[in-house]
Amino acid sequence: MKIKIQGGRVIDPAQTLDEITDLYIQEGQILALGEAPEGFIPEEVILAEGKVVCPGLIDLCAHLREPGETQKGTIASETAAAAAGGITTLITPPTTRPVVDTPAVAELIQDRAADAGFCRVLPMGAMTQGLKGEQLAPLHALASSGCIAFTNMRLAYSDSLVLLRCLEYAATFDLLVVFQAQDASLAAKGCMHEGANCTRLGLNGIPEAAETIEVARCLLLIEQTGVRAHFGQLSCERSVHLIASAQKRGLKVSADVAVHHLLLCDEQISGFDSALHLQPPLRGALDRAGLRQGLVTDILAAICSDHQPQDLISKQAPFAETAPGMSALETLLPLSLQLVEQKLLELPQLIEKLTLGPARILGLDAGSLAPGSQADICIFDPEESWVVNEETLRSAGKNTPFFGQTLKGRVCATLTGGKVVYRRH
Repeated sequence: MKIKIQGGRVIDPAQTLDEITDLYIQEGQILALGEAPEGFIPEEVILAEGKVVCPGLIDLCAHLREPGETQKGTIASETAAAAAGGITTLITPPTTRPVVDTPAVAELIQDRAADAGFCRVLPMGAMTQGLKGEQLAPLHALASSGCIAFTNMRLAYSDSLVLLRCLEYAATFDLLVVFQAQDASLAAKGCMHEGANCTRLGLNGIPEAAETIEVARCLLLIEQTGVRAHFGQLSCERSVHLIASAQKRGLKVSADVAVHHLLLCDEQISGFDSALHLQPPLRGALDRAGLRQGLVTDILAAICSDHQPQDLISKQAPFAETAPGMSALETLLPLSLQLVEQKLLELPQLIEKLTLGPARILGLDAGSLAPGSQADICIFDPEESWVVNEETLRSAGKNTPFFGQTLKGRVCATLTGGKVVYRRH
């Protein structure tokens, strides 16, 4: 299929490119930018005047719920939502049922994503069998079956020796290890950030130390083993300082942040709105400022959705008893664009945090519009407003605190491997 994308503002941080030009696609790859190649006759022309054309977004953490919890979402429903959000590659954690601790489950997820045909899905494998934190999972076999990284999520390791042995094994094969840092004992029974607002509401809190203590422990073991490591969805300013110090010492460490932690803080939790029951919790305003500073200074290399769809019943209970998380695939781009509107980042910088930054963390040959690259493309109108509601959300999960709000920035079309997988009519 030969496609011409005409007249858009092409932004590609990988090439430091930001100009109005045309883009040509053939056989699933970027053929050229600017002048049409000799003899190129497009079978389809996508008009992009007034729109931004950028690499497809790469989301570092999105729960798809399949297999195991299909009442909350399926691979088909959530990848369709991803395509509507301009996401062409997403990373899904191993917290399915069964857990991604065998090649069969990893291959099942990838096969179903391929059948749905909306975006690439790269599973993370379980670091330990059953995510129980006791015995090492078959990491090499999982990597051979397509697992891009390995994690125990926020589930505890039985002790530091088990974690050390896991990291030593991962380092031997140069596998990427991902941490969602949380000390289980400090976080137990907590449902929001421990602070004045938590006390006012009479809820159990999760102290900042629940994250920072685990970040510090993991960094010491990373330094000892030399493993490649990534910290996902940080929520505390002090965690950013710890990562910055590790990076200065030359450790192979990266980190990301969920977009809602850059925009919201615990002060927004009023009226026990279960849509704001998140994991990790929304922290205080100073933590939010620290995360934003970490983003600007490139200590945090990527922004993710941390998409956690829930069914209606999971959010209909007292705040502390509800399932944590928000549906976030389709709001990732418009919420991120608020950082540009607030003059925290320039648009090309933001796009790098959503494309090239995640690609570099994962070691993927993606996140670029250079000729010869796979044609994963997002076309969006940064000025178009839309309302978040049942009709505009394709995700099975409608659990978002932005429900009913008007957001600015809307995806017009998404191409994965040169195929139009989403087009807003």
